[in-house]
Amino acid sequence: MAVSRPPICDYEGSRYQDEFWDQGGRAYEDHADAIALQRLLPKGGVLLLELGAGAGRNTPRYKGFKQIVLLDYSLTQLQQAVQRLGMDPRYIYVAADIYKLPFVDGLFDAATMIRTLHHMTDPPAALKQVRNSLKPAAIFILEYANKHNLKAILRYWTKQQTWSPFTLESVEFEKLNYDFHPRMIKNYLEAAGFTLQQQLAVSYFRLGLIKRSIPLKLLNRLEVWLQPTGRWCQLSPSIFTRNQAIGESPSASAGTFFKCPDCGFDILKQDETRITCTGCLHEWPIRDGIYDFRLPAG
Repeated sequence: MAVSRPPICDYEGSRYQDEFWDQGGRAYEDHADAIALQRLLPKGGVLLLELGAGAGRNTPRYKGFKQIVLLDYSLTQLQQAVQRLGMDPRYIYVAADIYKLPFVDGLFDAATMIRTLHHMTDPPAALKQVRNSLKPAAIFILEYANKHNLKAILRYWTKQQTWSPFTLESVEFEKLNYDFHPRMIKNYLEAAGFTLQQQLAVSYFRLGLIKRSIPLKLLNRLEVWLQPTGRWCQLSPSIFTRNQAIGESPSASAGTFFKCPDCGFDILKQDETRITCTGCLHEWPIRDGIYDFRLPAG
């Protein structure tokens, strides 16, 4: 059955990894993300959920985990991830809607969501889904686009932009592209069942002129020094947060993994080409090793 849900920013058919990252002059931003992840990630665990995995740019950085689920709404992004990483049994590829995650509650030891929240019109609903998928006390690494950054503040003071970086509401600067205020993100996290443990201010030098003028090694060194300033003030364009799941929540029963995102039933039958929900009989295809749990728009 069709399920109503917020609009999805779909990267289907996009060469985002090639055009934005590999050929887009963003080595500095990539290194900055790597530095932040190294600081915030748990030392290890059994199962990690990577939300908005795309073509797998960050996946090799989760070295301490025995198995990683790469989740993205775009099938072609996951196909590119397969090309980059291979069909290693350590990786499970899942195409799904974050508003209807196809996993039993309390399954994952940790989760990450990097450069993904800024596409979401309903962050509280998405974060609640993430919390449900995590074990008690699990760690969630969330990155978000910060509206309260230095560039936005200067542009507002010089009347080059109309929206205020100081107000709590999100700003949609392009269709399905949002910047968020740090205080509002903290509120969202608390409402979803997380406590914010640590914040890092990431990629202060995200300007073409600076990146062309200063060697990458020096930028990386400055990044290492400046990221901890996020503990006191959040003025960079990107904020990384480490959060812990709090409160009572179930742990997944042994042997369970997927649930039907349509009806929520967790007894599914699998063969080489599909997974079938024994509750509503909905069939979910497996396409070249990628589980496709995407629901139709409605």
